[in-house]
Amino acid sequence: QVRVVESGGGLVQAGGSLRLSCVASRSILSINAMGWYRRAPGKQRELVARIIRGGNTNYADSVKGRFTISRDIAKNTVYLQMNSLKPEDTAVYYCNAGTEVTGYWGQGTQVTVSS
Repeated sequence: QVRVVESGGGLVQAGGSLRLSCVASRSILSINAMGWYRRAPGKQRELVARIIRGGNTNYADSVKGRFTISRDIAKNTVYLQMNSLKPEDTAVYYCNAGTEVTGYWGQGTQVTVSS
């Protein structure tokens, strides 16, 4: 059982930046993967970025070059640095510990990008 809590969302103008944080209730090295997902208005939930236990990462094509997932193991925390934000990035962003199917979800944090 893992509890995760997201923070860092907000309202920004297009081209701006935000950093989201996901704090887990135990060491993220005890978890196979940590991921950021989002659900935009009128769209299905999608994977944004994922980091596996060994440190490898992957990203949705729509955010490559703009978003970076990283971790602070000592703080049980995974970050999502979001740069060059676009209005289409507007969504509720969720942290997931494990997998999309069997993992544990946070409550979400709203990111709104204005044009």
